[in-house]
Formats: sequence, structure tokens, C-alpha cells
Amino acid sequence: MEGYETGDPRPVLFDIEDRVGIITINRPRQLNALNREVLESLRAVLEESRSNASLRALIITGSGPKAFVAGADIGEMVAMNGGEAFSFSEFGQNVFDAVERHPKPVIAAVNGYALGGGCELALACDIRIAAENARFGQPEVGLGIIPGFGGTQRLSRLVGKAAAMDMILSARTVGAEEALRMGLVSRVVPEGAALKEALAVAAEIGRKSPYAVSQAKRAVREGLLATFDDGLGLERELFAGCFSHPDREEGMTAFLQKRKAEF
Repeated sequence: MEGYETGDPRPVLFDIEDRVGIITINRPRQLNALNREVLESLRAVLEESRSNASLRALIITGSGPKAFVAGADIGEMVAMNGGEAFSFSEFGQNVFDAVERHPKPVIAAVNGYALGGGCELALACDIRIAAENARFGQPEVGLGIIPGFGGTQRLSRLVGKAAAMDMILSARTVGAEEALRMGLVSRVVPEGAALKEALAVAAEIGRKSPYAVSQAKRAVREGLLATFDDGLGLERELFAGCFSHPDREEGMTAFLQKRKAEF
């Protein structure tokens, strides 16, 4: 699928493969640039996938070999006034919050450019896997604006203030290997292999307890927004809650019986 232009006119595609939902931003001629139609379609797919109990993970990727998402659609933004820009930023932030708050793990399979809104979309995912040709950046200050879909907040929380300031204020891009050293991505794979690796990671996650995975994601996400002590309190609460779920009994029983757990 990666690097393949479907010819499908839909701006966002949603396929299911072995209990994994694959979301593809599908505007390859525009390097998958984000406009309101794409964001609305992405929001709808995220909502649809929340209610699908069979799904164990989601993958977000871009159509074509050149870009994950090369940014927001400048042609749509150029005529905006301040009020319209505020609404566009708010809408984009809400959609990316839906990515981050999704109960299932979300993996970004990044091929090519992940710039501006594309970098911000990747930042909203739980795991980022980059092909060797991936490029990450927040180039907005070169356009006379700033990141508006959460980039100033998520990037600094992920890689630290110094590295985030370097990228955002200079508008420079970083390659896959530098992104790995910064902690911006967790894996780098050969060009064209990001989706394959993401599917392998999703399959590994899918063999674990769906309930425990969702609670672990919640503990990390909410804990980072709390004090350390409050984060520990949340961890205790969620840890204890697992003992009331059938997955805990199956997982521990299978371990003691030296067999694979069936979740």
C-alpha cells in the first residue's frame, strides 16, 4: 500500500487488515496537504474506529512515496482572516486531540515529508516509525505564522524545549536519523518499509490485552499532564482497575500454565 496512488477520490481512506485500522491521507498530488475536508474526514474515521471493538490498533500514513503529510493547505489558508484562522486552528487541534485521546494505540508510518501539520499529526500519534527518507519540520515561521495544530506544545513535551525551539524558530527540517536521536521517532526503517514495520508493531500490540493496552496509554498520556505524584496516583488507580477485568485473569492464568494468553 505504501507509495501506491490508488486513484480513489476520497481524501482519507480507511482499511482494516488483521484487526488493524489503516488510515491513509489520500491527496498524493498535493503531497497529502491538510485542508478542512481532510480534517473532517479524518475526524469521521477516528470516530468510526472508536466503536469497532475488533480493532486492536490504528496506523496513520500518507498516500504516495513523497509525503506522509507535507503540511496544511496554504492555498486554503492564504485568504483567512484572524477569526477564520482561529477556528481552523481550533478544529485542527480538536482532530489531533482525537488522535491522541483515541482508546486504541495509534502508530504513524512516516514516509517522506512530515512538515507543519504533518509533523503535528505524527506528534499526536503514540508511536512514530520513520522511513529513511522521512523529513520532519515545523516551517511555519517562514510563512509568517506559527504551528497551529499543537506543534508548539507536543514537540516541546516530546523532545524538550531546546530541541523544539531549534526546530520551530529556525524552521529547519530534520531527517529520520536525527529524529531518532532526538526521540522524535522510535524506529527508522528502509525507504518504503514504514507501513510494513507499523503493521508488525500493531500485530505485536494486538497480541496483548486490549484493556491493559488502553489503560497503559491513558496512564502515560494523562500522567505527563499531571504532577509526578498525581501521575503515580493515576497509575495505582488504573493498575488496581485491571484486577477487575477478565483480561487480567486470562493473562496471569496463561502465564502460570505456560501457554499463550487468548485476549
